[in-house]
Amino acid sequence: MARPDPALLDPARYPFRHEISTRFADMDPNNHLNNVALAAMFEDGRVRFNQGSGFKRGMDGHRAMVASTEIAYLAEGHFPLPITVHCAVEALGRSSWTVVQVLVQDGKLIAFARSTLVCIRDDRPAPLPDLFRGALEQWILRP
Repeated sequence: MARPDPALLDPARYPFRHEISTRFADMDPNNHLNNVALAAMFEDGRVRFNQGSGFKRGMDGHRAMVASTEIAYLAEGHFPLPITVHCAVEALGRSSWTVVQVLVQDGKLIAFARSTLVCIRDDRPAPLPDLFRGALEQWILRP
């Protein structure tokens, strides 16, 4: 993944945020947070974003699958400072939506991720339910 568009690196554009504690086990031999730990933080943030966005109620009878995830590692993160994950919907399609996220530690951007999720019903892609689409619209990346 090429370095993301600088416009996507402004945490103020992201309407959802959640703080995640770092763990000693998240460090690698170079004494910074390892890439696997950062990927798990993106996943945790995306799940909490789903919980906060009305996912359960809006996706009644449907489920979601991650179709793709891209991560750009921008700087080193360190234990024990917490990480704040910022999330927003970048795009809504017929049966999918794209979530963008940034990880910030002590005011410094650590990483950026873009994930595309697909709405599934009966083991096939399905149109986003109207209730869920409406819920996601309030979480669109701010201008």
